[in-house]
This record gives sequence, structure tokens and C-alpha cells, in this order.
Amino acid sequence: MDAAVSIPGAEPWSAPGRGRRGEDAVVVLHGFTGNPIGTRPLGQHLARQGYTVEVPLLPGHGTSHHDLARTRYADWYGAVDRLVEHLAGRCRRVAVIGHSMGGTIALDLAARRPADVAAVVVINPSVRVPPGLLPKLSGLLQHAVPFIPRALAGMPPNDIARDGVEEGSYALVPARAARSLLVQLDRVRSQLLDVTAPLLVVRSLEDHTVAPSNAREVLELAGSRDLRELVCRDSYHVPQLDEDGPLVTATITAFLDEVLDPEDV
Repeated sequence: MDAAVSIPGAEPWSAPGRGRRGEDAVVVLHGFTGNPIGTRPLGQHLARQGYTVEVPLLPGHGTSHHDLARTRYADWYGAVDRLVEHLAGRCRRVAVIGHSMGGTIALDLAARRPADVAAVVVINPSVRVPPGLLPKLSGLLQHAVPFIPRALAGMPPNDIARDGVEEGSYALVPARAARSLLVQLDRVRSQLLDVTAPLLVVRSLEDHTVAPSNAREVLELAGSRDLRELVCRDSYHVPQLDEDGPLVTATITAFLDEVLDPEDV
């Protein structure tokens, strides 16, 4: 999952665990066109609690939108799948946290590899093709228009309420890469009943990138018996970096502490 990173702060990050918590691994996944700028702070906090932590940079991200254009959903999912398989072979349990498309991948992985995913956290995940003409025409546009400005693709440049915070996403969206994600969403949503691991859904009431109804559908359709939610009232699409950041971090930490090692709580 290495990449020649050109965006400052977008490098992947990892930390070995320590003590009993170090026997459990946590993977923190960023979203489409994003990078670890949006996920590293959460990963670093969890590492300070003792967990083994991986904050990967997904293929095609953190460099140039031209690199992303050469990748597809199978590349992003495959990279995470291999990472989880590696961690499952050397750690007691593996939890997966995903923001936006990272949440989509986390849910997909939990449904397809239930024996290897012990807990899931999704933050404003995407599980339904967004409304509007552009997504409907994406099958045609991918051949005619290789790159689309974020605003036209329904992705604001910086969907954060807090002043002075930027997530460092690409300004242009590769049409074919985006299409490869859109065509997977119906399948991911259809298998939510197969997500049986403890699940925490973090959702913002106001999100200009992924409709809040996506997170509500996850809550309605997931098969997890231990299903929880955190509502972020003062943040937009990236609540872990936004006004609700401390609450998001504390809630996720408490959730993982409880479901990964309940005897220690």
C-alpha cells in the first residue's frame, strides 16, 4: 500500500501496539479522493491508547488525480482486504474504521469476511448512489469527460464546518474511478444484513458530500446485534476533524475498548 506521496500530510501511518490492547489491531480508512490527513489524528489517538494501528493510503490517493484515474474500487478494496488478512494472522482481533468511502469498504469487508472483522465503525458512509443527473449519466460521462471538478461531482472542496481545517482532497474527480465506486453501492447495501460484528455509525445531521440518509440506511439494514450511533450536530462530512472531533474520538475509543476486550471494561 506504499505510494509516492506528494500531498504534505497524506502519508500512511502505523504504530505497533503495547500491552493487552496491542494484541488488537485497528485499521482507519479514508474516503474517495481523500488521504490520511482525515484519518491519522484518530489513528494516532488510538495508538496512544495502546492499540496496533494502521492508517493506510489507498491506491491512487495522496499523489495526483491522474494516479487515482488508473485505479478502481477493486484496487482500494483489495488493498484493505490484504491488510486485514495480514493483521488477522498476527493479532487477536481486528477492527475497521472507515470514513465516507472508507466506511463503504469497511461494511463490504465486514460482510464478506465476518470471521476476520471483530468490530466496525463507519463515519458518514456511502451506500446509495446519490440523486441527480450527474450520477445517472456517469456511465456515459466516464468516456467523454475524464475529470470532473469536485463541485460538479457533488463533493464540496472542504466539507468541514470548523474554520481553518482542510482535508487535502483532490480538486478534480476522475470519472471512471468514481463510476467504479457508484456501481458497487447497491451490492454493498444489499449485503448489510451480513454485517454482524458490533457496529458504531457516526453520522452528521448536515453533510454536503454524502446524504445523511446513507448512514440511516446502514442503521436500518445492518445485521449487527450490537448496533450503536453517534449523531454529530455541529459538523459536516468530516466530523473527526470538525467541531465534534473530541466527541467522535472519545466515543469510538470507548466503543472499541468495550467490544474488543469487554472483560477489561
